Amino acid sequence: MEYQMKILLAAINAKYIHSNPAVYSLRAYACKYKDEIGIAEYTINQTIDEILMDIYGRQPDILCISCYLWNIIYVRQVVAEISKILPDVRIWLGGPEVSFNGSEILEAHPCLTGVMCGEGEETFLELMEYYHGQPEKGADQMEAEQGTGGVCPGESLTLEQVRGIVYRDESGNIQVNPLRPVMDLSSVPFVYGHIEDFRNRIIYYESSRGCPFSCSYCLSSIDKCLRFRDIELVKKELQFFIDHEVPQVKFVDRTFNCRHDHAMAVWSYIKEHDRGITNFHFEVAADLLNEEEIHLIREMRPGLIQLEIGVQSANEETIREIRRKMDLDRVGQVTARIRETGNVHQHLDLIAGLPYENYESFVRSFNRVYAMKPDQLQLGFLKVLKGSLMHEKAREYSLIYQERPPYEVLSTKWLSYGDIVCLKKVEEMVEVYYNSAQFKHTLAHLEQEFSSPFAMYEAFALYYEAEGLSKISHSRLARYEIIYRFIRERQVKNTEEYREWLTLDLYLRDNVKNRPDFLGESRVSREEAAAFYKKEAEEFRYLKGYESFDRNQIRKMTHLERIKGRLLLFDYRNRDRLTNDAAVYCVDDSGGAGS
Repeated sequence: MEYQMKILLAAINAKYIHSNPAVYSLRAYACKYKDEIGIAEYTINQTIDEILMDIYGRQPDILCISCYLWNIIYVRQVVAEISKILPDVRIWLGGPEVSFNGSEILEAHPCLTGVMCGEGEETFLELMEYYHGQPEKGADQMEAEQGTGGVCPGESLTLEQVRGIVYRDESGNIQVNPLRPVMDLSSVPFVYGHIEDFRNRIIYYESSRGCPFSCSYCLSSIDKCLRFRDIELVKKELQFFIDHEVPQVKFVDRTFNCRHDHAMAVWSYIKEHDRGITNFHFEVAADLLNEEEIHLIREMRPGLIQLEIGVQSANEETIREIRRKMDLDRVGQVTARIRETGNVHQHLDLIAGLPYENYESFVRSFNRVYAMKPDQLQLGFLKVLKGSLMHEKAREYSLIYQERPPYEVLSTKWLSYGDIVCLKKVEEMVEVYYNSAQFKHTLAHLEQEFSSPFAMYEAFALYYEAEGLSKISHSRLARYEIIYRFIRERQVKNTEEYREWLTLDLYLRDNVKNRPDFLGESRVSREEAAAFYKKEAEEFRYLKGYESFDRNQIRKMTHLERIKGRLLLFDYRNRDRLTNDAAVYCVDDSGGAGS
């Protein structure tokens, strides 16, 4: 009986809900060997011992591990240990974290067999053919792919002939083969045929590779060959996600809307075939969106799509230096028009640590982007990635960064480490209080008490530090009380008014029956509430769809609160598709219902 090899494609993900499309794509492309190829996905929350024991139990002949910023430390540890317990296993690495320094990786880890550089599908297939002693490709095929004369057909494939790898030869010397030409993206197989394998996982999808821009901090700018998957194939695969009611599909295209006809075709299709379940996430350049695209976006079902928009900086000198092209005024105009319809979640990004951006400049960038009122504002910190132009210019910019992944900036010519620390604290406040969207009304009023929105978060961060509140996992209710204490500490006028805004924010999200003490007594008496629910259970003026419930059940499922002199009814069965806020009705004696 012919021996079957055991090949294991392993991924160590940041979270359980993440999936690794790369390993599934490699297996799908090498489908002739699928019966020999297993996939194992782990997380960085597992111990190294857990991962080692699982790999050992599988007894692979060949182990291939996908490497990224978030897992490379774990991969290095796994590689060092697995070679001790499986000394005969051949270990290959691949992925963006090892593609630009393959020789260095092999020198650091003598147990490694090799590194796959760049796109891995065709490379992995050829490695499988090498290990199986398959004949080489014919001369005509080799010439077509490589632009050379090829080799004689019929001979076994050698490592020397596999493009896109760095490997050890029989003498132990490190060899670097030429890179492989970019592949036709439409030839990459669809990996989600067995969708049950991805239950409760985020689905990542790729309709293009490469990026049209040249941002100096990004590795995507290196791949100048922008390619698109055939649109009819894309539509077929999108329909698969829609039919299987996948909760979310995240497009990993670096700038999804860089080609108008492609973006319109995708967005038109998902709008026309929407079943009200699947959400699609896109990274876009807002200033490139034209009128036709904006019109289509504004007509979509709330929650059908969400947009991630990388602004990075509002400093024009910074934007020029990082080789980014962006019309910030246009970004503001476009995001405002999309926000008007209230149907699309917009996520805007800033990066601290870029050249020519000091603390004061970053504050201005923050305030300008904050004024665009994104649903989320992410404050990221520059990562000095190997292979990027930013890495090459590190000395020029006096860039000091972590030696360990993710190689995050510590200081620059313009930004001290102390500045970075301050911005980290502000980032925490923005994440907890703004990005949670739990304090919208309170923050909108509170920021008026400060010279700028940034000044508010900066003061809040200092309060956290002074009160010993940092680095503690506070409950949601505790966060409401903390911000109320902060307001009182600041001796803000109209404290009672802020208590009402906090009450509104709290009950929009949570049907809290044990009322927090700091909110004071409810202004709705038991008698008033009882009378309302008795009448509502008879007439259902406001709560449509509650007809099968009695008044006691309805009372438990909703909440009455008097805020700013108005009696408000919070309906938790009917929530905003975009914000998850409860539907709110203004109760009056005339029978009218306003939401």
